[in-house]
Amino acid sequence: MRLPKSLLERLGSDWDRPGLVAGVDEAGRGPLAGPVVAAAVILDDRQPIAGLADSKVLSPRRRELLFDEIRAKALACCIAEASVEEIDRLNILQASLLAMRRAVEGLRLVPRRVLVDGNQLPTLNMPAAAIVSGDAKVPSISAASILAKVYRDRLCLVLDRDFPDYGFAAHKGYPTSAHLAALRQHGACPVHRRSYAPVRAVLVAVDGGAP
Repeated sequence: MRLPKSLLERLGSDWDRPGLVAGVDEAGRGPLAGPVVAAAVILDDRQPIAGLADSKVLSPRRRELLFDEIRAKALACCIAEASVEEIDRLNILQASLLAMRRAVEGLRLVPRRVLVDGNQLPTLNMPAAAIVSGDAKVPSISAASILAKVYRDRLCLVLDRDFPDYGFAAHKGYPTSAHLAALRQHGACPVHRRSYAPVRAVLVAVDGGAP
């Protein structure tokens, strides 16, 4: 994968050497419920994918189409999770980094270098660099952002079927007014993140602080 010249100037000449480069991104830090999801993608320069961009600027339909194309054309890709229990035990940053590490380690091909969206890096066995707004700058990170977002949105449809009182299909676990109202009315369900302040507040009010 050829990196943009401006990025190579910042990363240094070592990053212009031949070798597989994986892009990594996550989805689901902000929601009050469900796992955090990360994806790692090694793109194939011989099979370019048009329209890769930060998943947040794409329509749901376009993300779904790109999800299938990325999985069909990438040299390797992997989607991984960190559970609600891990989020509550480790904190969301460390759980996100754990999911990223799992995604990289799950690739069927071992990358020589890894580019990660954001300003924090998971613990990896190969050189890595953090790229702020990388999902808008690096195609493989854009692809990873799309895989993680679509996969997590699909998970929320399953959560909606399992816990229909909360509206997960609509808000995807984010703290919307409807979600907060459902929390106050029904209390927390098993997939809510107990370490998040809005959920803790409901637990204190409804369950007397019980986890």
